[in-house]
Order: sequence, then C-alpha cells, then structure tokens
Amino acid sequence: MFGDIMGMMGKIKETQQKMEETKKRLDTVLVDEQSNDGLLKVTLTANREIKSVTVADELLEDKEQLEDYLVMVLNKAIAKATSVNEAELGAVAKDGMPNIPGMDMFK
Repeated sequence: MFGDIMGMMGKIKETQQKMEETKKRLDTVLVDEQSNDGLLKVTLTANREIKSVTVADELLEDKEQLEDYLVMVLNKAIAKATSVNEAELGAVAKDGMPNIPGMDMFK
C-alpha cells in the first residue's frame, strides 16, 4: 500500500514537471490570426502573449474600424491559442495522472 502511494506521488511530481516543460514550450508555439480581408494580423504564443500586430495603412484612417478589427481578431486569436494550450496541457495531465478508481476526470 505504502509503495503504491509513493509511486503515485512520484508520478504526480513527474507530471507537474512535464506540465512546466509544456508551458515553457508553449511560449514558442505561435498562433496567427487575421481579419477576413487581411488588413489586420496578430500573432500570439499558445500561452496567449501577443507577439506582433500588423495593421494595413487603410485601417489607420478609421479609428472605430481599427478598434473593431482589433477586438474581433484578438478574440479569435486568443480563442485559438487557448484551444492549443488546453489541448497540450490536457494531454500531459491525462498521461501523467495515476489510475485511481473513481477519479476518471480526464476522460
């Protein structure tokens, strides 16, 4: 029994380490998004840090349109980055969790 608990604790610690490594790796995974017409482009990391914003000159003439584009494109990019982030971290968590009866949280 005690050996089982120690084995589970070791597996949990290993999973925590893999989670931290995955979080660091997600800083290097880039997610690109753009408006339908390509006038605004953004790049985020999978950890949702904005890396770049590219704005076409014609958007600079209309402040309200630019603001609308920024909200729309950033929200799409954040949703995409969040999806990548959750999938990657979820996979690590699922693989690393010990098999405890009744604890099927990651199915």
